Amino acid sequence: MQKSISKLLAALSAILLCSAIYAAEDSGINIRHLSNEQNIIDLQPAGRYLLLPVEDEAVEGKVYLVQDNVTISHGLNIRLARKKVDYYVPVDLSAFHGRKLQMEIQAVPASSVCWDHISFADEFEMQTSPEPAYHHIPPYGWMNDPNGMFYQDGVYHLYYQYNPYGCTWGNLHWGHSTSTDLVHWKHVGAPLAPDAWGYIFSGSCVVDCHNTSGFGENAVAAFYTSSKPTRWTDCQAQSIAFSTDGGYTFDKYESNPVLISDLKDFRDPKVFWYAPGKHWVMVLAAGQEMHIYSSSNLIDWKFESAFGEGQGAHGGVWECPDLVELEVEGTGEKKWVLICNINPGGPFGGSATQYFVGSFNGKRFVNEFPEETKWMDWGKDNYATVTWSNAPDGRCIAIGWMSNWQYQNQLPVFGYRGANTIARELSLYEQDGEVYLKSGPVKEMDAARSLVTEKKPFPVSGMDCKKDYCLPEDGVFEIELTFRNHGAEKFGIVFSNHDGESVKMYCDASKGKFAMDRTESGNVDFSVDFPVVTCAPVPENDELSLRIFFDRTSVEIFGNGGEFVMTNLVFPSSPYTGIGFYADRGAFDVTSFKVYRID
Repeated sequence: MQKSISKLLAALSAILLCSAIYAAEDSGINIRHLSNEQNIIDLQPAGRYLLLPVEDEAVEGKVYLVQDNVTISHGLNIRLARKKVDYYVPVDLSAFHGRKLQMEIQAVPASSVCWDHISFADEFEMQTSPEPAYHHIPPYGWMNDPNGMFYQDGVYHLYYQYNPYGCTWGNLHWGHSTSTDLVHWKHVGAPLAPDAWGYIFSGSCVVDCHNTSGFGENAVAAFYTSSKPTRWTDCQAQSIAFSTDGGYTFDKYESNPVLISDLKDFRDPKVFWYAPGKHWVMVLAAGQEMHIYSSSNLIDWKFESAFGEGQGAHGGVWECPDLVELEVEGTGEKKWVLICNINPGGPFGGSATQYFVGSFNGKRFVNEFPEETKWMDWGKDNYATVTWSNAPDGRCIAIGWMSNWQYQNQLPVFGYRGANTIARELSLYEQDGEVYLKSGPVKEMDAARSLVTEKKPFPVSGMDCKKDYCLPEDGVFEIELTFRNHGAEKFGIVFSNHDGESVKMYCDASKGKFAMDRTESGNVDFSVDFPVVTCAPVPENDELSLRIFFDRTSVEIFGNGGEFVMTNLVFPSSPYTGIGFYADRGAFDVTSFKVYRID
């Protein structure tokens, strides 16, 4: 797998390099090298974009845009190519057509190869690979946490942490995508960019229906963390931007930031309207606590309470909170769920999402089930899970970042890093006196599928794993399975390809767990933290149902209608097209078997 990836990267780099060398013959670029790795580029824009060559493993250089001897942009941290060109990133200069500019570049040696490959272009399209078919990814570059999701006028808006100047973390903007069905996504820009107060970190959006803020009726208010590294520490504060065109462009509030603290970790504001108290609520991640604030106008905030001490997992920093009210199925009772993302400290290492179920009175959250740490997803690769504001029909719809901070920077992909899970519908259910979160695929995923094959029920006995190569050859499908156990201590499924790589899933009835093993799934050598077996607790029951979504580089498993969920990345050399079944010390029946293509 590693060899094939290396060949692909080399081929793509060669294609891009040839085009850049040709374009470099155009006039309009003059490079001057000063001392101490200082450089000046004199520019007469001859195209919309200035293409800068990047090397992912290079040390970051600092890039500033200068006009009439005045710096007019905040510094970009770009890993300009020192020894080799991995890919190119565009700097949009369309606003300066016909005008002379300069670019100051610091901390990049004159001997670097980047200077020979800077060029202009009127169009830009990054080649990305391997690319999922139906999961949301950035158009190119880096993506992490989903941010600011809201619904308005038939459109679901999804923002995300975005670096348009490289495939590693940095230069954080809010990228923006839209959808009318939560399956097909359209990229529409990056409306929030770093400013004097720093990077644009994670946050949320609300639709201010009654103009409590004065920004305008039905204005969209975005809340985000301004994060500015200083000589001493990272300074984090909460800022506001507002939109009067439905979230496509934003104006930043003139008196930002609106909420400050002396805490090191103070970020990721989640804002929502609390109807009983007729006020806004903000939940903030503050170290290993969640802080709760209230406001009548979205601008002036009052501290109300803190939650977290002695509650849940504390192996790392708490991040990306959410607080939603859900009905407990079959009871008519409602409870509040506090979603808390943690890094590190997940059940299998690195980042993960935990949650708490309890009550909320508009000022204080109380965890009513403190004896057990509850995890929203039992895989390695679901983080920063948050929900849509203003979702229609009272729905609670969530989405997560599909990766893990342990190895996100090392993922063996080209042209981009970062993908989201499929959208998920949240509800609550009761089991043995405890209340748990159920997370299933949104109903829109049903509308996107078409039947490929269906098999009649069949029995399985013994460890002889019979393989049937009946799955779509492109590795893009959903499989729906139900089982009835007849005394097997362990029964499972193996998905495999023609390269001898496989993903194993099994239910260990003797230990009350469901597991996925990706240790032989393909390329697992890029990180020591990647090859792993993840497990979820399952109640004693002879029946098990699974919906499993494969999308080239990811596997999402929804068990028993979403009572347990497991999300894991995989990087096979070729798609998994074979499926086999086995039983240990007993037998079981496959009572239903359907394979769907996701359109």
